[in-house]
Amino acid sequence: MIKEKKKKSVVNEELHDLFMDQLKDIYWAEKALIKAMPKMIKHSTADELIEALTMHLEVTKAQVTRLEEVFHSLDEKPQTEKCEAMEGLLKEAEEIMESTKKGAVGDAGVIAAGQKIEHYEIATYRTLCSFAKTLGEKEAGDLLQQTLEEEIEASESLSAISEPSANSKSKSNIGKSKHTMDHKENGNGDEQDEEERERGSDGKFKKSSEKGKHGNEEMEKVGNGKSKDTHSSNEKPNLKHK
Repeated sequence: MIKEKKKKSVVNEELHDLFMDQLKDIYWAEKALIKAMPKMIKHSTADELIEALTMHLEVTKAQVTRLEEVFHSLDEKPQTEKCEAMEGLLKEAEEIMESTKKGAVGDAGVIAAGQKIEHYEIATYRTLCSFAKTLGEKEAGDLLQQTLEEEIEASESLSAISEPSANSKSKSNIGKSKHTMDHKENGNGDEQDEEERERGSDGKFKKSSEKGKHGNEEMEKVGNGKSKDTHSSNEKPNLKHK
């Protein structure tokens, strides 16, 4: 029992060290993001995107302060440790902005870079929340959970901005495709109308076109009850007597 207890204590100590390393990592990442976001805002043109990024910049500043509270709750001094992942993401964002002109494509590039950053932060904070729970650090866990929810909200906001333009094009294509499919399934509209006209009140097709050259005979049957041929055969010849 003593041996098992000692082993658990060592594991917790190692997990605490990993927890601290990850906190220093994201602390550096958030500070680096605060420096990079103004350029992303400047490269954006859509009002919704500018508003969302500007708002999240202020949220990020508050998150840095919150991380400092997390350090204090653990009786640790706030320290940064270079985050290679965030450095790479910010470098990619820089390259995207350099390769795209301001406008719709530039906005799409900013959103793409922003989403990658948000997903990295979501994964990091989710992991930190798990570590805090395992270590029994409730205060730290609650603070980190608050930041996690903010990052998820920021990601959803970027998704909402990017979807309308893509959806409008998609809906347009869907509408065209449906019209084309309906046209193919139903054939020419005139032909379909002709088909409806050929149907009788009982839903059956009339046989006017099936008889070919005998069509006139059939019509006369409808009108006179006898065909022209029948009438001719029963008629008595008019004989003149001398």
